[in-house]
Amino acid sequence: MGALIIILVLLVLMWLLLIRPQRRKQQEQQDLLSNVQVGDEIVTAGGIYGTVVDVEETDLTVEIAPNTHVRMAKRAIAGILNEEDDDEEYEYEDEEDDDEPEADGSEEPEAAEEEDGKEPELDRPAAEQRG
Repeated sequence: MGALIIILVLLVLMWLLLIRPQRRKQQEQQDLLSNVQVGDEIVTAGGIYGTVVDVEETDLTVEIAPNTHVRMAKRAIAGILNEEDDDEEYEYEDEEDDDEPEADGSEEPEAAEEEDGKEPELDRPAAEQRG
C-alpha cells in the first residue's frame, strides 16, 4: 500500500512540474499565432525581424527589408514585438554605456606602457605578430 502512495505522489509531481507547464506554453504559443495581424512586427525562431504584410491560414508574408517579402510558416514565429519591448532594449543598451569608466586623460592604458618603446602586440595585425 505504501508503494502505491509513493507512485501516485510521483505521478502527481511529474504532472505538476513537467506536463502542466508544457501545456500552458503550448496554449500561449497557439494564442500568439492566432492573434497575428497585418502590420504586426514579429521575430522568427531564426532571429529574423520583420513586419507582417499578409496572413493566411498556415503561413504569412513578412517584409524583412524594403520591398523584400518572405513567405514563412506561422509556426516559425517566436514572438510579436510591441513598442514596450523596443523601449526596454534601448534602455538596456544605455545602461551598458554607463558602466564603462570615463577616460579623462589622467590614466593611461597599461598596454601602452612598454619599456622598449614598441607598440603593444595587441595593436598590431595578427600577421605581423606571427612573423
